Amino acid sequence: MRADESVGQLLREAREAKALTREELAKELKLPLRHLEAIEADDWAALPPGRPRPLARQLAARLNVDLEFHTGAFQIVPGVQELDPPDPRQERLERIVMGVLTATSVLVVLWLVVPGPSLGRKPPVNELLALTKPTLPPPPAPTAAPYPVLGELLPEVPINEQGILVSLRGMDTCNVKIDPQAESGGQPQARTLRVSEPWRLRVKGPFSLTLDNAGVVNVEVAGHRIPHGQSVGEGWTGRFDAEGRWLKPALPELPVTGPVPDDDEPEGGTKP
Repeated sequence: MRADESVGQLLREAREAKALTREELAKELKLPLRHLEAIEADDWAALPPGRPRPLARQLAARLNVDLEFHTGAFQIVPGVQELDPPDPRQERLERIVMGVLTATSVLVVLWLVVPGPSLGRKPPVNELLALTKPTLPPPPAPTAAPYPVLGELLPEVPINEQGILVSLRGMDTCNVKIDPQAESGGQPQARTLRVSEPWRLRVKGPFSLTLDNAGVVNVEVAGHRIPHGQSVGEGWTGRFDAEGRWLKPALPELPVTGPVPDDDEPEGGTKP
């Protein structure tokens, strides 16, 4: 490796050494071709926020490039830096503390379970009377209150007068746009999801939902999980009706193969 060699150059040389084109590699990894071109050109600003390091690691793993060996070049790639390895002394101290707590818990349990010398004495007369006294049945358990108790958490209604419940949770950065149709009277909304950041809102239907990185987002509409089937880096747009039902696009009709029977040909035979 040369001192001035970058991550993009390393990945490009490794791809060319394996005789792979950009189109073949992008199709295999299910990545947009523009992202692969930006990585090889070290144009990190052209990638979605938070994606340069994960995408570089994904390409390096496919091309057998050890980025840990090229630490100097990989540090230039923008993104969250990896955490330092744990301190062995700190781990040893934590194990000792956990061992002491475990031993203390075992001793307390044994002290409570093992019978002591006090069990060998005779019980007083009042205790004997209490043992022979008939016991009354316990009172019936109170029935559930017809109304929720203050502070009790109740599940949200999927659809109410405020609209359809939409729940989004991103495992990585993704731009979201919700565009209600004109007859619903709602306003378009947009937001950028961060790592493990939920977004719950109500939308007047019908509406459309657009994601530019659908593979990292879990989508629920009206209490139902939406399996959009997109991969990381791929966009997706779904349309929903006024009841929150997903309007899936119709599948294209398959072409008819084989000879087409002649209407004039009789069944079970050939034309004379």
